[in-house]
Amino acid sequence: MPTTVRLSPEAENRLNQLAKATGRSKAFYLRRLVEDHLDDLEDIYLAEQRLEELRAGRSHTVKAEDVWGDLAD
Repeated sequence: MPTTVRLSPEAENRLNQLAKATGRSKAFYLRRLVEDHLDDLEDIYLAEQRLEELRAGRSHTVKAEDVWGDLAD
């Protein structure tokens, strides 16, 4: 399924220069960026959600000693 990406003029120019200098397509680099960093973005999003739940009192933390102690048993 095709996806449209709007970039700032600066990012578009940098991507054009990279593609031209390497002989690769812009789509190649966009695909690499998404595939290489999607895990990081998901982790950040989930961490932000978790922090929001903690601050709102909808979740709680567990002491590391309790976690490690339970694993050792």
